Amino acid sequence: MRILLLEDDTEIGTWTVKGLSASGHVVDWIENGREALIAATTRDYDVLVFDRMTPDLDGLSALKILRASRISTPMILLTALGAVEDRVEGLEAGADDYLSKPFAMSELLARITALGRRGRADASETETMISHRGLDLDLLSQTCTCNGEAVLLNPKEFRLLEVLMRSKGRIQTRAMLLERVWDINFDPSTSVVETHMSRLRNKIEKPFGTEFIKTVRGSGYLFID
Repeated sequence: MRILLLEDDTEIGTWTVKGLSASGHVVDWIENGREALIAATTRDYDVLVFDRMTPDLDGLSALKILRASRISTPMILLTALGAVEDRVEGLEAGADDYLSKPFAMSELLARITALGRRGRADASETETMISHRGLDLDLLSQTCTCNGEAVLLNPKEFRLLEVLMRSKGRIQTRAMLLERVWDINFDPSTSVVETHMSRLRNKIEKPFGTEFIKTVRGSGYLFID
């Protein structure tokens, strides 16, 4: 998953990025509240992890602004404040979860995974069709057509294409695709992404003479906007 971390403590931030990255997540770490707010409103993230007390703009205030702007990206608030009233205030402001410092990396990872899955489920409930440049995915019937012609995809190919189309114009790393499509944390030995990507391209590009997916060397894959 792609995660935005707001944390002004260098030691905690470094430790958190290291732990999340080791589990296959892509992390953007920002130490300033206002800069994190800009990032959260201009880029797409699967989960936001915001420290409650940060310079310039605190995490709680940033959360309130995001929710008022109808940005519903799942958020975990981190805080050294342990009082019940503080947790309630954060949850009522729109936080999806609350984690007190110090925390175990295993617990943060579990909570992030739970929120990421919830976000995907919510999206599938509200959107039934994804279309772009003649390529159509019907999420209800799990069918794909290109220029009106049926394209037979197996379940993993369908899910892979769905993830790419939802993220059109943004690079999806191999680690992100492993997590989103196969629910596998980063495994450098597997070639499952490359194998399925090749099969998918053979089905949606070659027969129709259209390039939908671009390989970005050293980075990942991009569904062309």
